[in-house]
Amino acid sequence: MKISALGEFGLIDALKQYAPVSKAVIKGIGDDAAVLSFSKSKYLLLTTDMIAQDTHFTRRMPPQGIGHKALACNISDIAAMGGVPSFAVVSIGIPKNLSVRFIKDVYKGIELVAQAFNVSIVGGDTIKTDKIVINVALLGEVEKEYLVTRDGAKAGDWIFVTGPLGGSLASGRHLSFSPRLAQARFLVEKFKPSAMMDISDGLSGDLNHILKASKVGARLDDASIPRHKGISLFHALNDGEDFELLFTISPMKARSLMDWQSRKKSFYFYPIGTITPDVKEKINSKSFIHF
Repeated sequence: MKISALGEFGLIDALKQYAPVSKAVIKGIGDDAAVLSFSKSKYLLLTTDMIAQDTHFTRRMPPQGIGHKALACNISDIAAMGGVPSFAVVSIGIPKNLSVRFIKDVYKGIELVAQAFNVSIVGGDTIKTDKIVINVALLGEVEKEYLVTRDGAKAGDWIFVTGPLGGSLASGRHLSFSPRLAQARFLVEKFKPSAMMDISDGLSGDLNHILKASKVGARLDDASIPRHKGISLFHALNDGEDFELLFTISPMKARSLMDWQSRKKSFYFYPIGTITPDVKEKINSKSFIHF
């Protein structure tokens, strides 16, 4: 069987059998970050993301934006678990004919994001490749009571997103987005979501990850899905690279959250549907998948 026939997530499932874990692993493959034993009150979070030329960016795009994206998408994963980022290693594969200025500007983009989110860059690796490939591995911490995973959604929960969706690649927002770390920390401290993840591959596909992990279904109110100006519902559902947070929350907490945001203007959260008990109620997805 070819990898193209198995698909990205089928391949991940197939490779899980070759991933041994110890008792220190609280949650391994299958969420935005791994959750590891750390201290009496906290878990350690570990995530990694790879971006590659002509898949996630092109050489014609601003190099600082490429660096921004490389680190920011990892911070978004830590945020999705309710945590705070801390230390990162950055590995890069570069063609030998790439200008030194270009790669310095990529690292400048990484530096600016690291400074904004108090992340220390503590190492990495460089190799020669035919096209640019950047891999960041990021550590973070989360208080045990604030940890949120993908598998906690319950029937009746409301579904929310943290901002408008769609058109990220066409607009260039995928190179300049701000990880929703502040929103995530606010949520876990005040309204504790039942499940959460970030929207990288597209709302439809990523919501289905929550539904599969939680063994539930969902119904969306199409008219309530926030979109950027000029973006169709199809693209809001499927474009990806938005890096907004997608979360579910109990009806009582949802009503309290809506009441809070009617009085405060710090953040705005958009209710877009509800979780159902019917596992067959999946969302039709045309989101991006590798392979």
